[in-house]
Amino acid sequence: MKQLEDKIREKGRALSDQVLKVDAFLNHQVDPALMQAIGKEFAERFKDAQIDRIVTLESSGIAPAMMAALEMGVPFVFARKRKSLTLQDDLVEADVYSFTKQETNRISLSRRFVLPGERVLVIDDFLANGEAALGLTQLVEAAGAEVSGVGIVIEKSFQPGRDKLIERGYRVESLARVAKLEKDHISFVEVVR
Repeated sequence: MKQLEDKIREKGRALSDQVLKVDAFLNHQVDPALMQAIGKEFAERFKDAQIDRIVTLESSGIAPAMMAALEMGVPFVFARKRKSLTLQDDLVEADVYSFTKQETNRISLSRRFVLPGERVLVIDDFLANGEAALGLTQLVEAAGAEVSGVGIVIEKSFQPGRDKLIERGYRVESLARVAKLEKDHISFVEVVR
């Protein structure tokens, strides 16, 4: 998605050859117009998948998932990283390791909001090692629903996340695929659509 790649070039910062900072438009401050375009792009890419619901992870996945849900006319639900007094009963859970935070979180989702037999699109902000996306697919399947695809805003293609998801049979659609991170340059995988 050229608009997203342009924004990454303009506002993104490579903090190392492994870490891309995009807090200016995605995971701290949010660019609503870009999120709307991202939602439209996900809706277009998954238009034939007959999606019933979108599942994402708090908090950076919420904006792109909401816009995709709006475009598709389906509900979305986000998995929580921490339990609360209001999220206690009938949960599905998975452990997810975060490379950037260097910690493992137990993510939770209420079975009330992902129903058996539903076709679910998983959306996440980043794909690197695949831990968050795999955790979300575990939640969906534990609830009895089917993962119809995984939508990723930014993929770091030099890390193994895509391969892990594809090995498990998931369809993966990434809007921007980063090939390499360097201090003064971010390069992208050329994808022919």
